[in-house]
Amino acid sequence: MTASWVLLRGLTRERRHWGSFVDTFKVAIGDAQVIALDLPGNGELHEMTSPLTVAGMADYCRAELARRGIAPPYNLVAMSLGAMVSVAWAARHPQEIARCVLINTSMRPFSPFHHRLRPANYLALLKVAFMGRRARECEATILRVTSSLANGHADVLPAWVSYRQEFPVSPRNALRQLIAAVRFRAPARKPAARLLVLTSQQDALVDTRCSQALARAWQVAIAIHPSAGHDLPLDDGLWVAQQVRDWLNH
Repeated sequence: MTASWVLLRGLTRERRHWGSFVDTFKVAIGDAQVIALDLPGNGELHEMTSPLTVAGMADYCRAELARRGIAPPYNLVAMSLGAMVSVAWAARHPQEIARCVLINTSMRPFSPFHHRLRPANYLALLKVAFMGRRARECEATILRVTSSLANGHADVLPAWVSYRQEFPVSPRNALRQLIAAVRFRAPARKPAARLLVLTSQQDALVDTRCSQALARAWQVAIAIHPSAGHDLPLDDGLWVAQQVRDWLNH
């Protein structure tokens, strides 16, 4: 049976933000079905109300895959808020999730709030949430905060601006997603799924110590990229795909 890999992005991001990583990942993994989903309130679902809980987001993903006729077990590759969704899903429905790759995420009780969201970015993120129609300024700020190689992604910014203009995430939904992320508490015991944690040493948004604390608490495999930023699949998607492939082969 062909494996199903489900990709989930983070706060206010949509499936198109995976960019070329989807194709890179497909090549590395081989015979697999890869599905990138939007969380409610983002992307094509921008007119939906974002759930106030991470579990509610997981419930939506489960229902959407069922609607598409894609049966479990699933393998998940997820960033930040999406990784929290993956953990909630795997903890509540262990029979459905075989593997989770958690990228640059943070969760209570393993990390303090000032590690989960670096204080230097509070003002910038508030401005992004309430800039309204100033799409280019918003996306330039997000790129600067989430990539350590922002100057090397000249082609990315116009695409991100067009995504925001086509499917704008409302300030209300951005706030609801942030509330869900802040409130989420991971289980003390590791979910049954096989887990891999990937993190970026130069993550300016979420302290890399959050991923390290999670991997340590659950005694799972971790790989640390020395130079990438928060958006690890953007800064070095090939490295991410290779780490997952090597992990699968061990």
